[in-house]
This record gives sequence, structure tokens and C-alpha cells, in this order.
Amino acid sequence: MRTWIKDPLAILAEGAERGVVVEGSRIVALVPSGGEPEEPLDAVFDASRHVVLPGLINTHHHFFQTLARAHPQGIDKELFPWLQSLYPIWGRIDPDMFRLGVRLALTELLMSGCTTAMDHHYLFARGLEDAIDVEIEEAQALGLRAVMARGSLTLGQSEGAAPPDHCVQDEDTILADSERLLNRYHDTSEGAMTQIALAPCAPFVVSLSIMRQSARLAERFDCRLHTHLAETTDEEAYCQERFGLRPLDWLEEAGWLGPRTWLAHGVHFTCEECDRLGRAGVGVCHCPTSNATLASGFCKTRELEAAGSPVGLGVDGSASNDSSNLMEEVRHAVMVNRLHYRSSSAVTHRDALRWATEGSARCLGRDDIGRIAPGKQADLALFTLDELRFSGAHDPIAALVLCGANRADRVMVAGVWRIVDGVPPGVDLLALIAAHSAAARKFA
Repeated sequence: MRTWIKDPLAILAEGAERGVVVEGSRIVALVPSGGEPEEPLDAVFDASRHVVLPGLINTHHHFFQTLARAHPQGIDKELFPWLQSLYPIWGRIDPDMFRLGVRLALTELLMSGCTTAMDHHYLFARGLEDAIDVEIEEAQALGLRAVMARGSLTLGQSEGAAPPDHCVQDEDTILADSERLLNRYHDTSEGAMTQIALAPCAPFVVSLSIMRQSARLAERFDCRLHTHLAETTDEEAYCQERFGLRPLDWLEEAGWLGPRTWLAHGVHFTCEECDRLGRAGVGVCHCPTSNATLASGFCKTRELEAAGSPVGLGVDGSASNDSSNLMEEVRHAVMVNRLHYRSSSAVTHRDALRWATEGSARCLGRDDIGRIAPGKQADLALFTLDELRFSGAHDPIAALVLCGANRADRVMVAGVWRIVDGVPPGVDLLALIAAHSAAARKFA
């Protein structure tokens, strides 16, 4: 099937003024101004109402937290007290609740223009031993490209950490399940729809041993490594008190300071540490909304990029973002960074869109997604400017970010339309909301 996505209102690609041609799962041609497709076509999609972006790529999330949005126990708290308040609540999650939380998060991401969804799942309470399998099933049902990070907790309340002990697993169990998932799901081929990453949760809830063993397993299976790092000053103080190391030194001690690794948050790195990360090729997922909600601080995005680190974008968990909308996150990234750098030109709308596409793809080690170019996967997000908020806008691409687009009209993943007229075909949104809301009430 060869389809011309014809004459977009605007497109985030050079030399594609008249659109793109998609065949199978790939983009096969860009059509420049004044041009026509050179090969015969099977279909034409009129994109004259649409602004076309590469599919957005989310590089940090916790799907299950959609069940605890705006929870009274978590409101107006910083990270450590927030975790201490919510872990006992999260520990009550059951398999049916979990599946609904995952389904809603994936649907929300897809509707926001996200085509590759990543989740960092570390909560393996009783009955959730197959949590990653459930996430993959739900992503496949919606047609999303997925990177599922098998997280872990090895330290619980009995050892002075926040997680309930029944959510903690021993290292043999973690490693055995990690290997099972890698053998079953991890696809390293071009255009892969499903990949596995290994993701011990954070310095204050895992051992150095599980970090080191995960790094060895990742090398063996050629998968990525992911963890939270340098999110708060409390974490920094914890690492110095417990290990005698700053968080980045702890990461290096674990054997993770290399191009296989991408980190969530990266707020409290010094300029020298940004240089170290850049030299090592370590990526950082910027989570501006979560960092603002928890008052964690500002990520040095410009310093990290200048040093050579890939910078991606993530919504983070919906209990610290209260949303799973990646297009909204692009706008928040612009605003937060301008505030941090005290300059309205320090970070542009195109910078933030680059983080959500090319930068996120680099964090995941992918060169087949994140750009509109021949040979790349046909992952596209199409937005209209038909709402009041866009009236009077002169630059369509800038308008998406600065005027606050939050819902795509069409989304294509691997050449297949997965959002049509703003909704995923076959999904009863009202029924999903009702079932998810009923499940969330169990957390009351």
C-alpha cells in the first residue's frame, strides 16, 4: 500500500512541503514544493488541514500511577515525602486495576500524538508478577510502539526505604524475570515494535549489586539501561551519606556510565558532571511537569546537549504529572526552560519538539524513528488548528506548542492509522473512563 499524505498545512521536515509518501511501515519519499510522487499511488490522504510532526516518543512514565492522579496524600509534597505517602497506597494495586491503569495511560499518550511509549514499571506487588507482559499486550492491542523497562525494588520499609516490603523482590527473582522478558520480547531489528530495557528504580531503593548485574545482562542482550538519577537534593544527600558518593559517581560505580544508559530527570548535575555524561554518551529524559509539580528543580538541558548527551522528553508518572499527554509536555518544556535560563530564546518550540522526537529516539538507541525522512518508520502525528486557541496563529508549527495543542487528529504508527478523527478506532473511551475511575476509587 503506497499512500501520499498530501499537501499538509505545515510539516516538520525539510523538502516535504507537499507531503510524504508511505509504503508499508516506512516513509519512502518526501514530496518537495512543486513536486509530485514519482511512483504510482494506491491512496491519497488530504492533509491540507493538518500540521504533520514525527510521532512523539515518550522516554519516562509510570503507567500504574494514572490510578492516583491528584491524590490527597500526594498533593503539595516534594519527592521523598510524596513517595512515603503514596507507596502504601500503590502497594494495594491488584491485577485488574493495573491493566486498566496501563490501558488508560497508553490511550492518553496515543491521543496526544505519541507513537512510541516507554514505561518504567518497578512495582511488583503480589499478583503483578507478569506486569510487563500485561503492558506489552495492551500496547500491541492499541498498535503503539513500546519500550517496556523492567524496573525493580530491592530495598523496602524493613531496611529503611519507602516501598512496602511486599513490593520488593530478591535479586535472583528480578534477574530471572528480566532474562525471561528479554528472551521473549526484546527485538533489536529495524522497525521493532517491542523492546525491553532494564531499570532498577533509584539509588535509594536498590542495591549496587542489582545495578551491576543488570548492566551485565544488558550487555549480553543488547538492551538499554534506565534509572532515576539526580532528581532531588534529598537524593544527592542520601547518596553522599550512604555511599560517600554523588549520584553520578554511584552510577559510575555501578558500571552504568556509558551510551547504553539513559536517565530520568537529571536535575542536579553540575556543569562538570554534564560534561562527563556527554563524553560517556549517557542520555537524559527531561520531565519538566513532574519536576515542577514536586519542586525538584531545573534540568540543565542546554549544558547536557552541548556536552553531547541525548536529551529526550517524558511525562513521568501520572501521580506527579497528573497527565499522560506528551504534546502538553512539549509546551511545558519550553516554558520551564525559558524560566530556568531567563531568556525567551534559550529554548524554542523547535528545540522542545526535537527533544520529544529525535532526542528521545537517541535516548532509546533508535535511529529508525524520530524524524520524517525516507527510510524512517512511518510514525506520524497530525494535528489540526480548528480550535479557538489557534485562531490568529501565523506559524502553524509554533502554534501547536505555544498555543497549547493537546490532542492529535490523526496518528500513524508503522504505516497504520491508530488515531482517526481524534480517537483510537474500536476503543470505547467512555467505558474506559468509567472502568478506570471505578478502579481508582479503590485507592481512596
